Amino acid sequence: MQACKPSAGAGRILRRQAGGAAVEFALVVLIFLTLIFGTMELARAMYICNTLQEVTRRAAALAANADFSDADAMDRVRAQAVFRTSPGFLMFAQPVTDAHIKIDYLAVTPGGAGLVTMPISAGSLPANPEHNQEICTGDPNSADCIRLVRVRVCLPGSGAGCDPVPYQSIVSLVPIPFPLPLATTIVTAETLGRSAGLPPSPPPPTPCGC
Repeated sequence: MQACKPSAGAGRILRRQAGGAAVEFALVVLIFLTLIFGTMELARAMYICNTLQEVTRRAAALAANADFSDADAMDRVRAQAVFRTSPGFLMFAQPVTDAHIKIDYLAVTPGGAGLVTMPISAGSLPANPEHNQEICTGDPNSADCIRLVRVRVCLPGSGAGCDPVPYQSIVSLVPIPFPLPLATTIVTAETLGRSAGLPPSPPPPTPCGC
């Protein structure tokens, strides 16, 4: 007995069904991958936001005891802040690098109804830690006496301000355009790399603003 063969019309229907199934499968896979990668991106974004605060804490603790007049020492502070021994990216947190670690030195000066903290410009910083100790001993509220160290995560080239670093997705399929938080830590200046044998800087009074 001769086997039945599908007609030309039935073949076209089968091909259309197969094509429809392929399109449906592609859509399901696209949605599934979007959910998977979206979850990964959200987890990574939360990790970065939480880690940046720890980065500023590490940098502040190191900078409070590092020689601010030694460029190499400050480069090491920034690298160690992002958990590295050399310049580069913070792990799993691109585009954040050691270059995004901004270290400022603050003075506590009279202002308004009390004392306020003021950033010391690069041109007004003491020549070295020993010079800073002399200034602070003579007048703890001098405008060029380093009393506090502030560390922030900023976009390089922000000038005196601090522009937020934009989040960078690792999967272009799931763009998440938002600025990373401006993590900030302020600590009391300690030795600042000062030679042993010199008295410590006086503790700063509580300021009324930054």
